[in-house]
Amino acid sequence: MNRIRIVCAIAAVVLLGSGTAGHADARDDKARIDRQIQETQATLEAATDKARQAAADHAAATAALPGAEEALEVAKGRVIAADAAARQAQRDRDAADAVVDAADTEYDGAKADVEEGREHVSAFVAAAYKGSGFAMFNSILESGSPNDLALRISYLDRVAAENQRALDELTIARMAAKQRSDVAELARDKARQAAEQTRQALQDSMAAQTGAEQAAADVKILIDKSAQAEAVASSERTAVLARYQQLKVDSDRVAAELRAAAAAEAAAAAKAAKAAGRPSTGGAPLTTALPPKTGAFFLMPVHGWKSSNYGMRFDPVYKVYQLHAGIDVAAGGGQPILAAADGKVVRAGWAGGNGNYTCVSHGLYQGKGLATCYAHQSQILVRVGQAVHRGEVIGRVGTTGASTGYHLHFEVRLNGSPVQPLSWLPGCLC
Repeated sequence: MNRIRIVCAIAAVVLLGSGTAGHADARDDKARIDRQIQETQATLEAATDKARQAAADHAAATAALPGAEEALEVAKGRVIAADAAARQAQRDRDAADAVVDAADTEYDGAKADVEEGREHVSAFVAAAYKGSGFAMFNSILESGSPNDLALRISYLDRVAAENQRALDELTIARMAAKQRSDVAELARDKARQAAEQTRQALQDSMAAQTGAEQAAADVKILIDKSAQAEAVASSERTAVLARYQQLKVDSDRVAAELRAAAAAEAAAAAKAAKAAGRPSTGGAPLTTALPPKTGAFFLMPVHGWKSSNYGMRFDPVYKVYQLHAGIDVAAGGGQPILAAADGKVVRAGWAGGNGNYTCVSHGLYQGKGLATCYAHQSQILVRVGQAVHRGEVIGRVGTTGASTGYHLHFEVRLNGSPVQPLSWLPGCLC
């Protein structure tokens, strides 16, 4: 069973990691895989342990493979998308770096303008500090004529205008430099963001590549597991087919025993009728009365749920049909098994693939012997020849013989041959 869990775990990881489905989808897929394994196990219940394990491994791998292959295709798509994103991010980063370079160049030019303006202002400030302004004012006062005064005042106006121009240019240069600095800083921020996006895109690309490699490895594991399982199943073919044949032989032997028991009961009933001076009824009467509420012949022998049907099963591994002679009712180990009706125990003991196996004869039905049989018990609580009553505990649920888990294999046999049990049980199986 550990190998089954490993394969199912691989499938679950692939499905959950694919990103193509939510948790609900993953759970649905896991349930589908589990159902397929269960059906395979039930079909191969009578096979060898190695064959059952191989079939379960093959079923798990086959069921999980489509999800793994889909995850691989998704992973490949992620690699392509991540690579494209990484290339675009690199282009964006290169463009951002170019903008930074241009902004830095403009800022350097603006800084040069500021320095030049600062030198001009520094020159007239220094002149004023050294007193040239007072000398100029004195020269104006010392002018000899109105024309000379006008010329000197005009010169003073030009000097003042030049100084004002230098101040204005410095102010403008500073504003331009501040603007260029802001532009350059913004460009650097964008470049840093582009660099981070590039780094993240490269990481995403590497992660996507790793995911694709893991998805490819998962697919290979499942394919290898399937091939290994097929090889094991092939090596067990002879042994499994021999078991199937033995199961049929055992079933035929039970049928013969039940027919003999019914004939003995009929003979005993006829002898008793003759001794009592009564006319013979042709055999032992049917001891089971129809339940008044359900309309079914038999009581449900155990509380549980039907896990496998009666009928012909096709073995998908070995390509043969086999009869599943009863229904399986999943129930807890040790749970009581009840006699389906009044009757007499005609078989109680080990029966190969049926494990601990009990059959109870219920007399005749339409001239044919009617019996119920109970397989895979953990305990048999009755003995051959013992009379039992409807609802009496005759054994306990187990998993003996060719069984893959706790359940009751319940058969109804008419004239020794298996028939559909559901026709004789309450429709609710309760």
